[in-house]
Amino acid sequence: MSKVITFGEIMLRLAPNGYYRFFQNDQMQATFGGGEANVAVSLANFGIDSAYVTKLPKHAIGQAAVDSLRYFGVDTSNIVRGGDRVGIYYLEKGAAQRGSVCIYDRAHSAIQEAKAEDFDWDAIFEGADWFHFTGITPALGANLVEICRQACIAAKAKGVKISCDLNYRGKLWTRDQAREAMTDLCQYVDVCISNEEDAKDVFGIEAEGTDIYGGKLNHEGYKSVAKQLADKFGFDKVAITLRTSISASDNDWAGMLYDGENYCFSKSYHLHIVDRVGGGDSFGAGLIYSLLNGKSTQDAIEFAVAASALKHSIEGDFNRVSVAEVEKLSGGDGSGRVQR
Repeated sequence: MSKVITFGEIMLRLAPNGYYRFFQNDQMQATFGGGEANVAVSLANFGIDSAYVTKLPKHAIGQAAVDSLRYFGVDTSNIVRGGDRVGIYYLEKGAAQRGSVCIYDRAHSAIQEAKAEDFDWDAIFEGADWFHFTGITPALGANLVEICRQACIAAKAKGVKISCDLNYRGKLWTRDQAREAMTDLCQYVDVCISNEEDAKDVFGIEAEGTDIYGGKLNHEGYKSVAKQLADKFGFDKVAITLRTSISASDNDWAGMLYDGENYCFSKSYHLHIVDRVGGGDSFGAGLIYSLLNGKSTQDAIEFAVAASALKHSIEGDFNRVSVAEVEKLSGGDGSGRVQR
């Protein structure tokens, strides 16, 4: 069985019930989530030996975060315990023409204050086949940039494939900071995952003739973005998610995978969104699963997009779907009919 290591920050998610605004009533749902943790859970649900690495406090909230991963069968044995805080994010889900709102309260979290010596990457990568991180993790501070760099160097030394979702977050760092750090880290990356905005925000690479707010996506422009990224960093593959935002409630969703020769576009899904947080992470997990299992470029992008389409129908960060459910959708059955 393939083994995948992911590294990042898992946070406590506090969200009003349903589509209520912040403190429209006096209740909030408490769950856990975070980019690389979401990927680890998806992969575990797909039957992959999935391990998650982070740093969490020893107190009850830190343990609850660990337990949320163990529930799905994620290996938590390399999670470092220490520090004082679990990062928090507050989510107000949007609807119709009102966009979602995300507020971070993650300063001085355990992982943000982690040190390079906290992680024995040579031991962590023993027997591993794949390593995944996102641009969110190095955005937490210069120390995390260095920790990510050391992880990538150790992974490369052991022949481990590396994927990275660029995931630019303007609330965490500037474009200049992102460009400097990610230009360094991407030299180690084999599979790059991006969307219609990340390549522009991080590297200044933009799809021509595309209006992400007006619902106009130009396939030729995305081919150019993928090729420019691959040429700049030598990526084996570049995956780009294609989201047309009709409103906060309704999106069209597709993707493209470039393998150095072929540009493969998936079928497009019209999504009526329940919860879009973690949608990109479920795409990344679907892509990793597909590539580890030898799927063709076309089949890989179809599986990744279908996995992510299903995630948009599920509350919370984690994608609670099976391989069979994804393959049913990617195979053409998107009717949503009752299964009896």
